[in-house]
Amino acid sequence: MEAERDDIAGEESASVRRGRRGPVARFLRRMVLLALALLVAPYLLILLYTLPVIHPVSTLMLADLALFRGYERQWVSLDDISPNLVQSVMMSEDGQFCRHGGVDWGEMKVVVEEALDGETTRGASTIPMQTAKNLFLWNGRSFVRKALELPLAMAADFVWLKRRTMEIYLNVAEWGPGIYGAEAAAQYHFGVSASDLTRRQAALLAVALPNPITRVAGKPGNGMQRLARVVERRARNSGEYITCIYG
Repeated sequence: MEAERDDIAGEESASVRRGRRGPVARFLRRMVLLALALLVAPYLLILLYTLPVIHPVSTLMLADLALFRGYERQWVSLDDISPNLVQSVMMSEDGQFCRHGGVDWGEMKVVVEEALDGETTRGASTIPMQTAKNLFLWNGRSFVRKALELPLAMAADFVWLKRRTMEIYLNVAEWGPGIYGAEAAAQYHFGVSASDLTRRQAALLAVALPNPITRVAGKPGNGMQRLARVVERRARNSGEYITCIYG
């Protein structure tokens, strides 16, 4: 009888322990499932965004909505964006856009070597990487974000045509507080449509991209003007580099 009572007491104790662990275990399982869903969701959205009727929004746009700030963005097709802007952005941000598979591994290798040597690193983000960051991730430098960004960029480049990547990028890029996309940027900074941007205006928008809050395309300083002249010259001679867009 005593042995039976000990068995019963042991079972009751184990049951109590399981009951205590139950809510914690369920919570942990839910957190793991949520994390997995957040990791998988961008790849499903990449497939969805192949459809031209879908007009993606960026995480910055969603943040503006969440903070009740609103934003200005008018989606336009790539055919309604001046080739001047396409050429300028490509020459300024990603000269190998038509040739790599989402990541420019040569540039990435140089950046890693500079970082290991303790040098100030330059940016090596391609247009697919910037598009992935704008759509699914956050601003700011971190190894975590970069680790998430690289496979997303490669997946997007594999699934989307180059023209679709460029179209999405130029419609979600930030060009000022609450100003997103080429059409809103052209109208805000120059009072023209994205289809009517001149070479100089396009170059100014391109050089503003790394920091569109402090680099104001419509009010460029001497430094911006100098960079714009360089980009304008490169864009004028960019024929062999942009065949995937205007081949």
